[in-house]
Amino acid sequence: FLQFRMKIMNKQLDRFGNRVEFTGNPTKYDVSFTLKNVQLEDEGTYNCYVLNPPDRHRGHASISLKVLTKEPPKHDSTVAVIVGASVGGFLAVVILVLMVVKCVRRKKQQRLNTDDQKTEEEGKTDGEGNPDEGTK
Repeated sequence: FLQFRMKIMNKQLDRFGNRVEFTGNPTKYDVSFTLKNVQLEDEGTYNCYVLNPPDRHRGHASISLKVLTKEPPKHDSTVAVIVGASVGGFLAVVILVLMVVKCVRRKKQQRLNTDDQKTEEEGKTDGEGNPDEGTK
């Protein structure tokens, strides 16, 4: 499709007529082409060879083109969305329940600690077994 000899020269091939357009940017090493109005006869394997002098090795790439006569069926993603939302919702509920349980246990532990401190203060003695009544 294209040759570069001091400037870009488009080769017009009878097979493709005016349907081939160079869309690349050689300064960024992009040699892309666009084939417009694809026909059934265009199906096949296309080989691209690139030689950039003074390089000695030629680059090579192959593109396999398949022409479809009708659109492939669209995928219905409704089931996937429902399953994803269900699993996400279930996990959110589990995390919420775990957080509530942890908070309840923490409150219960704090109450037990404060009750223990109260009983310790009530059970203090003056060393002889008599309850300590404060300063005399």
